[in-house]
Amino acid sequence: MLGSATLAAAQNPVFTRGTVTANLGVGVGTNYNHSRSALGTKAALEFGIWQAGPGVISLGAEVGGTFSSKSKYDDWNDYRARTIIAAGRSAWHSGWGVRNLDTYAGVSAGVGFRHTDYNDRNNHFDDDDVIPVFGAFIGASYFISPSFGVNV
Repeated sequence: MLGSATLAAAQNPVFTRGTVTANLGVGVGTNYNHSRSALGTKAALEFGIWQAGPGVISLGAEVGGTFSSKSKYDDWNDYRARTIIAAGRSAWHSGWGVRNLDTYAGVSAGVGFRHTDYNDRNNHFDDDDVIPVFGAFIGASYFISPSFGVNV
């Protein structure tokens, strides 16, 4: 889950056809191999394209990453992992008639670049993978001003 800020290029903060939003977020990332810490980040850009009932369908792109590490487990090993993703996304947005609100649900698909690194007294394991990435998301943005909001 990411706590983030959203910027909208629209006179009215309700998501309509023609709206452009950019959002940045930080939160909990994927916890690889029971690591002690995991951080996730994301940036996304969306364009309101089609009217669909009481809402609008958007198309866009996102990039993000998750970073985790576990050091000195049992006083002798070190484990680090990171995955960077690039994906396309689409969502359905509706404000449900509530002023300054944009709720949304959507899907994303793209590619992830994963790197893992493990060291102990006798071994070093270093691996790079390219993986398919699929996701689903749901959230809400509340606009404090016509061009700035917060979302979850």
